[in-house]
Amino acid sequence: MAIDTPPPMDLAPDRPRRRPDLTPMIDVVFLLLVFFMLATRFGTETALPLVTGSGGSGAQWDGPLRLIDVGPGGTVALNGSTLPRGDLADQLRMLMQGPDDPILLRARDASTQDLVSVMEYLRAAGLARLVLVN
Repeated sequence: MAIDTPPPMDLAPDRPRRRPDLTPMIDVVFLLLVFFMLATRFGTETALPLVTGSGGSGAQWDGPLRLIDVGPGGTVALNGSTLPRGDLADQLRMLMQGPDDPILLRARDASTQDLVSVMEYLRAAGLARLVLVN
């Protein structure tokens, strides 16, 4: 006569299930984020083509003087006389002999933004040959 023996009891505590380790995945996501932040261009950059006057002797000036002084706040003076920016292009065209005549720009205590605003206005008016002088 055989006695049925019960199966042995497992008294060891149950091990909790291991969760997947998220650290490597977080590292990869962070690296991708940094990569795309550095590789993406968030704004468009525009360059203003500009000729700077040289300190040496240049070519002989031909024709009437076309000197624009840009002052603080974007005030403009053409050959020493202050005028509104809206009249600047028309006054310059009267002094120009051809469309490729150079126009001298001089910043008098003006901010860079004021100077760039005047340059953009002149380019929009079709006056593209600008020379920046000290």
